Amino acid sequence: MLAWSTVTYGAVLSVILVAVLVALLVRPRRPLVIATAALAAGVGPAAWNAILNAVHAPGFFTDAPIAVFPVSWQDTGSGVFALAVAVLALGFGPLARESGRRVALTSLLAAVAALVVDVYLY
Repeated sequence: MLAWSTVTYGAVLSVILVAVLVALLVRPRRPLVIATAALAAGVGPAAWNAILNAVHAPGFFTDAPIAVFPVSWQDTGSGVFALAVAVLALGFGPLARESGRRVALTSLLAAVAALVVDVYLY
């Protein structure tokens, strides 16, 4: 199980990384897009980890035996939750009038970044 300080640390790292990546790679005209994607990358994994802590699910924290990418079910859930929150927040929020492709790609960037932070940094 992850301590709340660790969950918070991971969420903050995800927010920072996604803000930088979206600003550099997506280059949105509105800062709200950056903020929304970044917050989704922090809120999604934090919600997932809150669920795992509430149900006492230590089995989700077992890493795959792949040295270069030791992903666990907990890490995967963080990416999935980040993707879900980002798609909903961006699609109904600042990117509502943009193409689905733009919403999906921006959301995917947020989710992949959150997953990578989860796998390697906490």
